[in-house]
Amino acid sequence: MPANDVQKLHNFTPYKEKKGEKYMNEKQREHFREILNAWKSELMHEVDRTVDHMKDDAANFPDPADRASQEEEFSLELRTRDRERKLIKKIDDSLDMLKKEEYGYCETCGVEIGIRRLEARPTASQCIDCKSLDEIKEKQTKG
Repeated sequence: MPANDVQKLHNFTPYKEKKGEKYMNEKQREHFREILNAWKSELMHEVDRTVDHMKDDAANFPDPADRASQEEEFSLELRTRDRERKLIKKIDDSLDMLKKEEYGYCETCGVEIGIRRLEARPTASQCIDCKSLDEIKEKQTKG
């Protein structure tokens, strides 16, 4: 999700670093904790909404075309919710990393991921260089 989408979704103000400020200090960790919790809350709300929608709209249409349309709509919603369920797991992992004070560092090389990258993708676990290298390797193995 692009940074401006995450920003709109959570309505947060981008973090303004102070000169000489230590990376991933308590203020920064709290900033990302708020972003991650707000995002998780929104996703959980969507899950609840889907369950309610499916309960309310489930009907046994006599017309096979109507029934097929409804089943396709439900199938698409469930696939979306499954992707969101996986995202919630990543958010939980990120929140756990925050508790351990390991959040914000590349799991591959250990360098700082960076405030802006984390605001764009709060669940990022790799710096942009390692992520790019992984994507190149993935493309090469698929081809």
